Amino acid sequence: MTVFLKLVARLPLPILHGLGILLGWVVYLAPGRHSGRMRTNIFSSGLCKDARACRRLLHQSIAESGKAFMELIAFWLCPYEKVMKLVKGTTGWEHIDAALAAGKGLIIFGPHLGGFEIISQYYAQHHPFTAMYKPPRNPRLGPLMLAGRQRGLCRLVPTDMSGVRALLAALKRGEGIGMLPDQVASSGDGVWAPFFGRQAFTPTLVASLQRKTGAAGFFATAERLSWGRGFHIHILPMHTALPEDKTAAATLINQYSEELIRRFPAQYLWIYNRYKRPGGAPPPPDAAS
Repeated sequence: MTVFLKLVARLPLPILHGLGILLGWVVYLAPGRHSGRMRTNIFSSGLCKDARACRRLLHQSIAESGKAFMELIAFWLCPYEKVMKLVKGTTGWEHIDAALAAGKGLIIFGPHLGGFEIISQYYAQHHPFTAMYKPPRNPRLGPLMLAGRQRGLCRLVPTDMSGVRALLAALKRGEGIGMLPDQVASSGDGVWAPFFGRQAFTPTLVASLQRKTGAAGFFATAERLSWGRGFHIHILPMHTALPEDKTAAATLINQYSEELIRRFPAQYLWIYNRYKRPGGAPPPPDAAS
């Protein structure tokens, strides 16, 4: 399988994205819950002025979700230098440079939006970067994923207390760490907070890390340019620290995520089961009332 994927990775990005569009529609039309979840997430998001606009966004998102999968093959298997050439520009990166010059640790929040996986690789060209890693369900993909993500000065740590300690140590050294702000939290690290009008179980660990280190926070996405031209990274600085109250912190995290997603709504992974209730978590407020 690895040999085949390496051959696919050699294809130009426009062809990979073209194949991704086909893949997106195959997944959407296949039996299962994916299509229903995607429709529900988009139609309930409040981003569309009417049903026709929601259908248009749905069709665009089907294509973009397929592109997101296919470009991972390039991100993980193409030579590092070639992947970095896919970044055609940045907006707001000077805020990250300023935080680094001030000796602050950095927390980069990357929602499942655009080519989000390229952001850590871009940052790790010149600066140490640490992120948590959860092994995939398919064990054969584990080594491939690790090798593809641990490029440059990037390293991955497990999603346990040793990983938390590694993140804290990296911030204290003035380094950068990465977080997926829209990932469903575990029952021990999350609270319910609104996300596009619905309650989503949102991680809160990062608020504690920021309070302990004074790290600067940034939300980031890699906009997927049309016709396979590459990616443009956008940086959105956080203007306030995350509150001590967990629900308030989670709400602020979701608000920043929403702000980025509203800029490129078709490139968000609406197929992701963002609103599920993890085992051991309390019911959401609207369900409890």
